Amino acid sequence: MIHDGNMNIIDTHCHLDAAEFDADREQVLNEAITSGVSAIVIPAVTPDNFAHVAALSQQYPQCCYALGMHPMYVDNISPSDVARLSALVSETMAQENKLVAIGEIGLDFYVTKQNKETQEYFFSEQLNIAQAHDLPVILHVRGAIDDVLKHLRRTKVKGGIAHAFNGSMHQAEAFIELGFKLGFGGAMTYSRALKIRDLAKNLPLEAIVLETDAPDMPPAWLEKKARNSPKELILIATTLADLRGIPVTQIIEITRKNSLDVLPKIANLYTRLEALH
Repeated sequence: MIHDGNMNIIDTHCHLDAAEFDADREQVLNEAITSGVSAIVIPAVTPDNFAHVAALSQQYPQCCYALGMHPMYVDNISPSDVARLSALVSETMAQENKLVAIGEIGLDFYVTKQNKETQEYFFSEQLNIAQAHDLPVILHVRGAIDDVLKHLRRTKVKGGIAHAFNGSMHQAEAFIELGFKLGFGGAMTYSRALKIRDLAKNLPLEAIVLETDAPDMPPAWLEKKARNSPKELILIATTLADLRGIPVTQIIEITRKNSLDVLPKIANLYTRLEALH
C-alpha cells in the first residue's frame, strides 16, 4: 500500500531485522504502513545480518537496505569481511536490487576509544567501497563527529546521512557542505534535549531526514526501555513540525524529498510498488 498525498513518510533508519521484531515483524510493518510510512531503509550492522536485511527487503515491497559494518562490532570482524562486503556489493549492484547505501558505518568514541585504530581502518575501507560503487553512506557518528568528517574529506563519497545527529551547528554545516543530510528521530522529542531541538528548529529544512532507529531510541511518549517502532515516525514528524511552527504535511513532503535526494535508489522501490498496483 502506498499512501498518496501527504501521508508518505520515509524512515531512513530502522533495524527491522532485529530480534526484537521476530515475533511480530509483519504486524509492525503493517502498522507503520497504515500510519503513513511508505518506505523503510534497513541498515546492516555486521556481516552476520547482511543476508537478513537483503531477504527482508525482497520479502517486503516497502523495504530497502544498506550493507555495512557498524563501528561497535569491529572487534568481531576481520579484513576478510571487508573483501566479503566488497564482493557482495559488486554482485548485488550487477542485479536488479534494493541496496540503497553502504551502512551503518562510521566511528563511535562514546563507548570506547581503545580500538580507535581498528574502527578507523574499517570505516576507511568501507568508504572506499562506497566510493568505488558511487553509493551514499549511512553514518554512525556518536562521540566522533570531527574524526568522521576528517575521513569524509579524505575519501569523497556520494553524500549520505549522518544518523542520529547531535553535533554543533558548525559540524552540521560541514556535513551539509559534503552533500549529507542529518537524521533526526526519537531524541528530538524529549523537551530536555535542548541542543538537538535547537538544531532541528534552525537547520535548513532541506538538510533534515527522519528516522526511528527502531527498536532503539524510543521517543518521549514511550517508556525509556520500550521497543521503538517505525509507526512512531509520524509523531516524530509532528514534533519537528511543532518545533518549526509549520504544518506536519510540509515536514513529511520536504523530508521525503530530502530522503530521495540523498538515497536516490529509494525511488526504485516506489516504481516497483506502483507496478504491484
